[in-house]
Amino acid sequence: MRLLLDVMCGGVVSYLRMCDHDTVYAGDRGVEADDALLEIARNESRTLITRDVALANRTDDSILLESREVEGQLAALADSGLELTLADVPRFCGRCNGALERVDRTVSTPEYAPDPSDIEIWCCEACGQHFWRGSHWERVADTLAKIDGAGADPIEDR
Repeated sequence: MRLLLDVMCGGVVSYLRMCDHDTVYAGDRGVEADDALLEIARNESRTLITRDVALANRTDDSILLESREVEGQLAALADSGLELTLADVPRFCGRCNGALERVDRTVSTPEYAPDPSDIEIWCCEACGQHFWRGSHWERVADTLAKIDGAGADPIEDR
């Protein structure tokens, strides 16, 4: 799904990208004005995700999040019908939303990345960041498992 997150929803950006959603974050583009957000959503055929009630009411293609907490926001997104399953083969960079390409096992990687002969690694074609299924992937998987079926109205958000 093609999504646009306003600046109030930045905590879920990488989760959505890791779940194979083409996710633009308004903060990455330096956009905060409601009219500019609506124009991007319309021009790029994106569903707007926001915590701003007035903004959500200005378009039919939006998801309103009430929670300030990442888990509550993810639960609300799941309840809205958005698929939140980690991608078998990631397509989107968690940092910039660029396209990922699998790194050949014979290619060397930056010092911070593991050896590609030991583990699958992807590289962003836009920003050059390398990704692999490591501890961050496991933490995201654990968080998604917690919200699975949890509902959109956790008590801690009241």
